[in-house]
Amino acid sequence: MKTLFLLSTLALCCGLVHAEPGEHQEFEATLHAPFQSAAPQRTFNMNFDYPGLRRAQTVDWRVELIRPGGRVALRWRGQARLAGEAVTVPLPWSGRLGKASAPSGIYRVRLRASVRGEGNQQHEQVEQDWEIAVGQPAAPSLPLFAPLPRGLERGAVPAPEALPYTVYLGNLHSQTGHSDGGADIDQCKSAQPPGTAPHGPNDAFAYARARGLDVLVASEHNHMYDGSAGSAPDADPARARALYRAGLAQAAAYSKAHPGFLALYGMEWGVIGNGGHVNIFNSDELLGWETNAKGELMADTLTPRGDYAALYTLMRERGWVGQFNHPATSGQFQVNGVPLAYTPDGEEAMVLCEVMNSTAFSTNVTETETRRSSFEGACNRLLEAGYRVAFSSNQDNHCANWGAAYTNRTGVLLPDGVGLSRASFVEALKARRVFATMDKESQLVLTANGRMMGERFANGGALTLVANFASQGGKRAASMAIMEGVPGRNGTVTRLSEKAVTTFTPAPGAHFYYARVTQDDGNVLWSAPVWVMQE
Repeated sequence: MKTLFLLSTLALCCGLVHAEPGEHQEFEATLHAPFQSAAPQRTFNMNFDYPGLRRAQTVDWRVELIRPGGRVALRWRGQARLAGEAVTVPLPWSGRLGKASAPSGIYRVRLRASVRGEGNQQHEQVEQDWEIAVGQPAAPSLPLFAPLPRGLERGAVPAPEALPYTVYLGNLHSQTGHSDGGADIDQCKSAQPPGTAPHGPNDAFAYARARGLDVLVASEHNHMYDGSAGSAPDADPARARALYRAGLAQAAAYSKAHPGFLALYGMEWGVIGNGGHVNIFNSDELLGWETNAKGELMADTLTPRGDYAALYTLMRERGWVGQFNHPATSGQFQVNGVPLAYTPDGEEAMVLCEVMNSTAFSTNVTETETRRSSFEGACNRLLEAGYRVAFSSNQDNHCANWGAAYTNRTGVLLPDGVGLSRASFVEALKARRVFATMDKESQLVLTANGRMMGERFANGGALTLVANFASQGGKRAASMAIMEGVPGRNGTVTRLSEKAVTTFTPAPGAHFYYARVTQDDGNVLWSAPVWVMQE
């Protein structure tokens, strides 16, 4: 299930418009409301769609307005009928609570929507909530923090006493003509038949570099190297393996020819239906499960479809690192029938969780796409299960606009003086020195007793968490939250503090903490967590 988030708005979507119903036919729901509003009244617009729907279905929806203290102030509920076309439902709010205007503050708007199919059974539920500003809420107090130098700022001198890192901004999830991406902007409506679009990895790397990105990952669907979204009985396994090797070679050659830019070629493993997509960033082997009519494997290495435990084990053995792509809160990444299930091998191999991305089939080239996705709830479920994942923010481009759909980026921190390469990039991911941002000009770095986000360490006594936020674009933080959870508890991540500098003594045992900032334009940033064993 895939969700969409709209900047300066609230948004929710699950689903992609792909050609193969078994993999990508999904219910979509969005909730759109301005983060700021000059007038008290607002209209929330819900949009429901179900690409490839074969028979009418009923959408049950509920929207809640939640006060700054956490109490539900208002509830709305209703139904919509889906019969092949998208449906928009406007939801006006007067800006009042009872007879009085809503007091100033940061509120949350939460949507729950589900579809009912055969037998009137409810399935494919979507849930998401986002902050909005009402009135003139007070801005949080922040510590002084000079932004870390960017990878493109050649020769930039770090500020005195700055953290000794350089930030490289990337888009770690995209497709090209090697699978179902790479279509010209004026021709791109949905996924392309695999291997048919004109633009391959080199085109993508050149485009992203020209748009100011430091890193682009071409993450091709692993099961499309036979030229089919399903299984092609006449496919040539040698050709499939050669295409993957060609992509690796193109990335290596492009990086060598353009120092300071990292071109990466990897794969998006798995399917959506009864599965889940995993990006693997540094595998030189094509993994797969499909065979042709002769029983020949369309890959270098057999990895059974849907066997995530075996995949994680192989990844750990090989030293590969991965990312959970647009995770759903249920039904995906199952192990022994349990969704989002923890394994020790998975804890080591899976280093990122995609907390936000833009819609896969955006044709926007001005960084103003309004359909964007948030998956914080699912990422929190993975953290509570025991995974040590940092947050990433990508674009899942299938059209020829790699990195240009919106301003969101994944920030990767390399030690000053260390060159950008596949090896240094992978080491940074393994260290979880990563933040996710919807604003390419803003940064968020969390420290804990002076230790960097991404670290895990034992602690005795007080713990001081510092959320360091900086915006080179003049944006201000509208809200600040320090979030707390317990790895392995399989419980709920909660808000610990709204202060950027928070000192306290944790209860004995394991904890994780991360920072989340919402800017005054509605853009959101997420730091990587820190993992603390309190003695």
